[in-house]
Amino acid sequence: MSFDVKAGEVVTLLGRNGMGKSTTVKSVTGLLAPRRGSVRLAGQELTGRAPHRVARTGIGLVPEGRRVFPNLTVRENLVATAANRHPGAQPWTLERVYAMFPRLRERERNLGCHLSGGEQQMLAIGRALLTNPRLLILDEATEGLAPLVREDIWRCLGRLKEAGLALVVIDKNIAPLLRLADRHFIVEKGRVVWSGTSGELRAQPQLLHDYVGV
Repeated sequence: MSFDVKAGEVVTLLGRNGMGKSTTVKSVTGLLAPRRGSVRLAGQELTGRAPHRVARTGIGLVPEGRRVFPNLTVRENLVATAANRHPGAQPWTLERVYAMFPRLRERERNLGCHLSGGEQQMLAIGRALLTNPRLLILDEATEGLAPLVREDIWRCLGRLKEAGLALVVIDKNIAPLLRLADRHFIVEKGRVVWSGTSGELRAQPQLLHDYVGV
């Protein structure tokens, strides 16, 4: 498995279930120890570091299943891990997250377990943004969400791209990924079997049929 993400770029990992996408994310973020190879961020070696140390280098994760803290309020979920270790021109603050997701402001005092799936996904994204990452990874970004909520999430990711945040996105909804992403990596049995731009992928629909099943 070999892929790269440039500063400010959006890339995807595409493939059927069980092909190694989430395993790759876990390896990058320190949740799994790679058997071999190297994980680097801006030239800094991350292989073998504990997950909290990987996070401190500037990698934010929106995990599959959202993993919000059920017994903390929305606000508590957001501020629990907030940090700004790599100051930029426009750091992510609580107010900035609320501006992007007004629904979270409305539900500020609600417990995480009382939110809808869409609200939990917004909360998971907001929580990751408040770590002020240089790279944000979203595993199954819109899985299980209603169509209108999915559109809200895609708009959010578009705004993050415009703000210059590098993104790695895993999702089964190909059409919005083709509009959003700069490059795509198709994964088959733990290997990248194809990579290219959205335009190149549109021109080869058989690839999606063969490797993604759409």
